[in-house]
Amino acid sequence: MTPGPRRQSSATWLLLAYLALVVYASLYPFAPWRWPPGLELDGLLVLPWPRFFGPFDVQANLIGYLPLGLLAFAAALRSGRGLRFALLLGLLPWPLLSLLMETLQFFLPGRVPSRSDWLLNSVGAWLGLLLGLLLNRFGGLQRWHDLREYWFQPNSAAALALLALWPLGLLFPTPVPLGVGQWLPRLQEVALAALDGTPWTLMWVDAEAPPQRPLPPGLEAIAIALGLLAPVLLALSVARPGLRRLALVAGALLLGLLGTTLSTALNFGPQHAWAWVTPASWPGLAVGALLASVATPLPRRVSAALGLVALSALIALVTQAPADPYMAQSLQAWEQGRFINLYGLARWIGWVWPFAALAWLLALIGRRTV
Repeated sequence: MTPGPRRQSSATWLLLAYLALVVYASLYPFAPWRWPPGLELDGLLVLPWPRFFGPFDVQANLIGYLPLGLLAFAAALRSGRGLRFALLLGLLPWPLLSLLMETLQFFLPGRVPSRSDWLLNSVGAWLGLLLGLLLNRFGGLQRWHDLREYWFQPNSAAALALLALWPLGLLFPTPVPLGVGQWLPRLQEVALAALDGTPWTLMWVDAEAPPQRPLPPGLEAIAIALGLLAPVLLALSVARPGLRRLALVAGALLLGLLGTTLSTALNFGPQHAWAWVTPASWPGLAVGALLASVATPLPRRVSAALGLVALSALIALVTQAPADPYMAQSLQAWEQGRFINLYGLARWIGWVWPFAALAWLLALIGRRTV
């Protein structure tokens, strides 16, 4: 793919999002920070070799940094920066980033810095760069560019990145199927921890308050419908007109089904993969798909305005929904297992995604030309 004029690339936004996820995964749980006992200052300059080293460590560290090299190369090239800059961006920053993350792990008792992790991270990023070179050599990046131009309007890179992240947010169990954005319980936990031992705690805790009840089946179905409708309206706000928009509706429905089923299988076991299907699930999905199909002929600005309404209503409904009573036991398995970082990342994406989509739709509506 030859250099061209500077333009916005969805790979840039995906790179920034993935970079944030890598930092999160590397430094989780972010506490307690302390100077490692018995370690001299010059000891920070040399990463130790690990005592234990298994196949999972090789795969996780190698694959974890591969998207960084690939996305950096694609973002630079598709933004019109040229092949030389794309090669430098794919080669240089990621070994330095890995070295920084491994060094910071000295200060987190729950993390173990490792020279092998740094080497594998670096090789993984370079393999991603090599994959990008191969894709570019055989026209893969140009085909993606042509495909994006066929399906989506210009200046839609951030929205496409949000759409790509949406299924990942579904991997953390939601209070209702497709019900991302339940941030209030976590905010209450943070507030209680900050106010612990002070009289202000009484403002947050009511010992006689009745437990939250599940949403009535009607409201649960509405929340599920909104959970499908919101990402579809985001997609329609950047999609080109025509029957191709119906394919976006079908794609969102398929991704929602797969994401929710995978989440249930990961948390409760493969034999319970379809346990999320309730008497409210299929009506909610059907209503959401029907409303999304009806919205396909709407102009971009109207789709964006309806997306704001759908997202706001979804956040309001899932905030009222209680957590699954079986979730505590399941989350203990996540927190004690190898997939704790994936669990934490999916949880944050599920919390943040609706608000990021709201911000983007507001910005779209505020433009003079759409």
